Amino acid sequence: MPQSFPPTIGDFSILPVSVPALPSYPHAVTHHIYVRRNAPKIPTEDDSRSLFLTNVPVDSTELHLRGLFTALVGAGRFESATFEGERKSPSSEMELLPGQATRLAAHSKKRKREGEEAEKAKEEAAARLPSTWSRPLRRSGGTAVVLLADEKSVERTLKAIAKAHKTRRYPTWGEGVSGRVPALGSRWLKAHARLSYPDKAAVEESVNAFFTLFNRHEQEAAELAKRLRNEPDEDGFVTVTRGGRTAPASRSEAEEARRKMLERAEKRKAELSNFYRFQLRERKKAEQDELLKRFEEDRKKISAMREKRAKFRPEV
Repeated sequence: MPQSFPPTIGDFSILPVSVPALPSYPHAVTHHIYVRRNAPKIPTEDDSRSLFLTNVPVDSTELHLRGLFTALVGAGRFESATFEGERKSPSSEMELLPGQATRLAAHSKKRKREGEEAEKAKEEAAARLPSTWSRPLRRSGGTAVVLLADEKSVERTLKAIAKAHKTRRYPTWGEGVSGRVPALGSRWLKAHARLSYPDKAAVEESVNAFFTLFNRHEQEAAELAKRLRNEPDEDGFVTVTRGGRTAPASRSEAEEARRKMLERAEKRKAELSNFYRFQLRERKKAEQDELLKRFEEDRKKISAMREKRAKFRPEV
């Protein structure tokens, strides 16, 4: 009698997968993958059409997951898969950068175009040493994020998993991928031994690409530091550079830089206020009217004082 499994545990739907017998282990087994809607701590625009998988098999590849989802909901629904070790972290993007560029990268507000991003990814890939494994193995109990065509595909996948529990017809792991991915076992280890000693020209090309990328980032960091010199940030702090190196400024230097910056701002403000000629004419006219008004007031005061003085008679 086949063993029964609960369809869900918490937020996860349990997807049983039939793993066929192998020469190394001649017994068919059932592996359980836990699936739920993707809900990362930092939301993205693709969360509504992606699924979070945990306990993926150690030999998982994108082709394996594509075949699995094709068996569940048909072709054309699966788009891509990102495994736990392949997720792009903020540190991985900066690992090729020099220290100065890493510190100043947060100040850069320039948005790169899509073509520039693709070119950047291509350069970084060329700057890495050749891989020594023909195919990666996943961590036991590892995770992955699967991106589907649309939100409807996510709903159809979850319904297909529930239906698989009722019919007891589970998808077969690795069906249709034979010959499309490098084999494991002894051939995998032999390929690793061969790739561990790459061609000298390939290594030299990667090293040259790395230093080209490194030097360009160093130059960009120096230019960025020059632009940021004596400019206060959002919190009012000033970065003062000495001798081309970024270093914290003393309090007196920071205050002096801030004072000069405020003087320049006031000067620009005054220049802008007098930018239009008609405004300048109106202001001069108003000043003249104010001077005439004060002159008349002073003249009347003097006349009143003279009249009062003429009427004064001292007692004898």
